[in-house]
Amino acid sequence: MRGEALPALALLAAGCTMGSDYARPDVAEPAAFRDEGGGKAGAGSLGEVPWEGVLTDPVLQDLVRRALERNYDLAIAATRVLEARARLVEVGADQYPELDAIAVGAKHRADGSPADESAWTAGGQLSWELDFWGKFRRATEAARAELLATEAGRRAVSQSVVADVAAAYFTLRGLDSELEISRLALASREASRRIVSARSTGGVGTEVELRQAEVLVLTASQRIPELESRIARTENALSILLGENPGPVPRGKPLVEQALPAEVPAGLPSDLLDRRPDLLAAEQDLAAACANVGEAKAALLPSFSLTAAGGVGSLELGRADTQTGPVWQVTAGIFQPIFDAGRLRAGVRAAEARYEGAALRYQQSVRSAFREVSDALVGLRKGREFLEFQRSLSKTLADQSRLSRDRYKGGVTTYLEVLDTERQAFDADIALVEAERDVRLSFVDLYRALGGGWDAAPLLDRPGTAMPAPVAKP
Repeated sequence: MRGEALPALALLAAGCTMGSDYARPDVAEPAAFRDEGGGKAGAGSLGEVPWEGVLTDPVLQDLVRRALERNYDLAIAATRVLEARARLVEVGADQYPELDAIAVGAKHRADGSPADESAWTAGGQLSWELDFWGKFRRATEAARAELLATEAGRRAVSQSVVADVAAAYFTLRGLDSELEISRLALASREASRRIVSARSTGGVGTEVELRQAEVLVLTASQRIPELESRIARTENALSILLGENPGPVPRGKPLVEQALPAEVPAGLPSDLLDRRPDLLAAEQDLAAACANVGEAKAALLPSFSLTAAGGVGSLELGRADTQTGPVWQVTAGIFQPIFDAGRLRAGVRAAEARYEGAALRYQQSVRSAFREVSDALVGLRKGREFLEFQRSLSKTLADQSRLSRDRYKGGVTTYLEVLDTERQAFDADIALVEAERDVRLSFVDLYRALGGGWDAAPLLDRPGTAMPAPVAKP
């Protein structure tokens, strides 16, 4: 009869879990992202494309791989996953019985006794607090959800590393182009200064024109060390992302050859909930908070414990012939809190408040994700429009600058016109490079906002199922 009671009690306990099971809250999702002009609605999404298919420069791809292998933020995030995995094992162990070995020896002398008396006992003790109300199961659910949230956080760091490396690389290639333009402008202006100097010496030109030519040379010259400094700082920042000491960074294709797709599919807003790592992490935090409410409620109810101990003993230490035979004991206990000054009920209210806060944070994160995608879509579309205008302006000013130089050489106009048109053409060329860079940065922002940039198996959508694959040590 005793042998049947314990399994029956455990089976009964399995159906008495306190609290509600987690379910994803309803989210008012828009039918489509605002400003779909920068993207293409449909089932597919840019966020589903692996980063190797988005970042096509082989040198950039190599930099991203190095960063994913060596980045310190990513390695730190991996250690958090390992910690959460160990925490899950630690919490889950409370659901199972605990077996301990016991060995006790004693020696004493009673009053009036002529000799010492000794005894020893050796055996084991099995103790088990029955999870009748599901307190330990809810704690395990919370720990599992925290593990999944930590894993999602690691993937979010991975996504950020990919995007940050790409953004830094595009910025670096933009600065390289600006430096090249500045050096070409400097060489051209030095040639113009020599022409103006010769005209001035021959009595055709004036001293004012010579000074104006020198202003153009100095304007181009002073920009070069500034750009070289910005390039070095960008290289240093990129090196840190790669987990390396500051140093030079290899280059691949020029900025204008970093191809972007003509159309960027945005997909459906609802897809973000299962693709963006930060939203997955926020949802798992909410699931953990839900389980913690059930754990806190279960603490209000009685707890049941079973203890079984058994072994052998002897009246003389080290002598088997005095062994008294097997010793065993089985005890059962019930513990019910009576007065704790409201501590346990306050714990329930605190858990419920944390759940409400987690639900609000999840809703806020989803709204922010929708906004980020919409902002990135309009940024990419308007950036491309601005780029087309800037290309036309740069070409027009280049033609105007060439005509002004020809007019000056022919004696039709003064060098002031050349000075003005060359300054405008130079500024337009720099603005064109910045526009090319900004379009690519907007593309990276959109890719990140759509949940792209990390390669891993999909996270589990619900707590309480299988665990994710082990995370390798960094």
